[in-house]
Amino acid sequence: MSPRLAWLRRNGPAVFGVLLLIGAIYVVQREFRTLSVADIRQAMAAIPPITLWKAAGWTVLAYLVLAVYDKLGSLYAGRPVSWPKSFLASFCGYSLAHNLGFAAVSGAAVRYRLYSAWGLTPLEIAKVVGFTSLTFGLGGMALGGLVLVLEPEVVPWLGSHMPRWALQAIAVPLWLIVGTYVVLSRFKQHIRLFGHQLDLPGPRMALMQTALATVDVAVTAAIFYTLLPAAEGLTFLRFVGIYLAAYAAGIAAHVPGGLGVFDGAILIGLQPYMPAPEVIGALLVFRLYYYIIPLFISGTLFVGFEFGQRRAVLDRVTALGRGSETLEVPAIASLVALAGALLIFLGALPTKGTIIEEWAGHAAALASHFAASVVGSLLLVMAYGLLRRLTIAWGFTLFLLANGAAIAWVRGEAWWLWGAFLLLGVLVASLRAAFYRDSRLVREPLSSEALVPLMAVAACGITLALVAYGGRVSEASWWGVVFSELAPDSLRFTVGLTGVLLLVGMVRLLRPARLQPLPWDAAIRARLTALGALAPSEADGAILGENERAGFAFLRREGVWLALGDPGGERRDAISAIWRFRDMCERAGVDPAFWRVGREYLRVYADIGLHAVPLQPREGEAACYLALRAERDLESLRPLLPPEMRRATEAELARSRAA
Repeated sequence: MSPRLAWLRRNGPAVFGVLLLIGAIYVVQREFRTLSVADIRQAMAAIPPITLWKAAGWTVLAYLVLAVYDKLGSLYAGRPVSWPKSFLASFCGYSLAHNLGFAAVSGAAVRYRLYSAWGLTPLEIAKVVGFTSLTFGLGGMALGGLVLVLEPEVVPWLGSHMPRWALQAIAVPLWLIVGTYVVLSRFKQHIRLFGHQLDLPGPRMALMQTALATVDVAVTAAIFYTLLPAAEGLTFLRFVGIYLAAYAAGIAAHVPGGLGVFDGAILIGLQPYMPAPEVIGALLVFRLYYYIIPLFISGTLFVGFEFGQRRAVLDRVTALGRGSETLEVPAIASLVALAGALLIFLGALPTKGTIIEEWAGHAAALASHFAASVVGSLLLVMAYGLLRRLTIAWGFTLFLLANGAAIAWVRGEAWWLWGAFLLLGVLVASLRAAFYRDSRLVREPLSSEALVPLMAVAACGITLALVAYGGRVSEASWWGVVFSELAPDSLRFTVGLTGVLLLVGMVRLLRPARLQPLPWDAAIRARLTALGALAPSEADGAILGENERAGFAFLRREGVWLALGDPGGERRDAISAIWRFRDMCERAGVDPAFWRVGREYLRVYADIGLHAVPLQPREGEAACYLALRAERDLESLRPLLPPEMRRATEAELARSRAA
């Protein structure tokens, strides 16, 4: 594979997601420019109570359908669990994944915790996870193909820019994929896709998957459709087409909950049928029902489950603290991203009388309006840094949340709005110990590579502040100035350039220190031996920490790079070596895994999205584990498991065919 194709394979989805997000932000910004909060409140108040109850009923039904996913998945794995357990695993897994979207708290991670406590083996859990992940795609393609054949013009943007026959032709490969899956399940036990083996169920189970997923998509769309006012020409099938396109765009953008992307696509799709305030009002209630309320309920259920797994009170508290921290950090990062999006939306709303206007005049009020979009954009970047456990992101987030609260206050917003920013700041501050990584800025000498982003951030901040105080365009967000026809070309270019540099500069500051995988030779082997790490005679390379006081060797396998044991050396630098290895694997487009590791760094392995599978300890050796992304890599790394576990997993594979 050429370097260009390899780069495209690794980064193509992310680049496409960023482009979708930028387009969605522009759409939302454009729609909000002509709205007022009063219009949206009026539209929400106009929703009849009986409609709210109907939507709530559809929501309950939607999550019950999702529970059937897990029930069928456990049957497919050959280890059926009870309906209450299926509902708990499904509800917690989907509600957290819908809102957070991060690997550390994906549906797979939650299911591994729950199902492992119920006695399922890692391979059985991997089969359940694979089954549930595939099922939604089958239903989406089946129902999406139907919409494209019957109502292709409803697809947002594409419906008005592509010929009808071209959109209808897209339905053919969608249905072909579903049909091929069902037919292959009749004649083959497994297939390989993109280097991963996919075990196929029987044809009966494949048909049940497709039918169940189709019902799931229809029921979820019914929640939103129920909340919308009656509109001429908007049939349920047409709305399903709009909903599916918006949902697919949200998934492609890799944004938690499809935030911004899903909303922008819905606004475009429903624009011909009803005013934007009515769409946004229904959208907010839909997110409340399907995303936010289930998130709080599932969080409570999951915490209760964690407590229930511990016998002694003291062990219960300490173990919960260790176990739930993996959950808390991505959740906090998601809330920070949500706060950033909220500030962006505030920056898009028309200016109104504010407290600061009474003190410093109209220009200062417009500057605070402009600042909302800048601070909101930076909070989105900080969410990325928090997810990577960066200390500098923790500090910047506290500073930006305080600024966000101040902006909301001086704009005259309700007390609960700016209070929410302060409360989120308190939550972030309370998790200080969870952010243990130093970024490039504070771990390396202040070289030009680190100094340039720092100066870019400072210069861009000053430039944007100056623009905020001058002219009519100061009442727009910074990207609004770029697209404004009122602003002169020179100003649009300057603001656009500085805005992009500001975000790029912040991302550069938050990047971990440079990755330096070392070739395997006698010198590095001797160095790892001195550090106390495993140093085999053959390896494919080595990773050292940022201070080069810890490290480990690794092997390259198809789709997986396997670290050999825990890092040896200083603990702080060992943690940085683990994260370096994770970042290196991400850039190479492979998964990380760690073989024969102890308990000391299990928390860090969990932080990078790995699950610990117990191994047979050698004589005189403490408990050891294989840390990996079991839902994807357990099959390829199965030869590393103990013989009795290999035999058990082979029996499971043979038994699952009859499920």
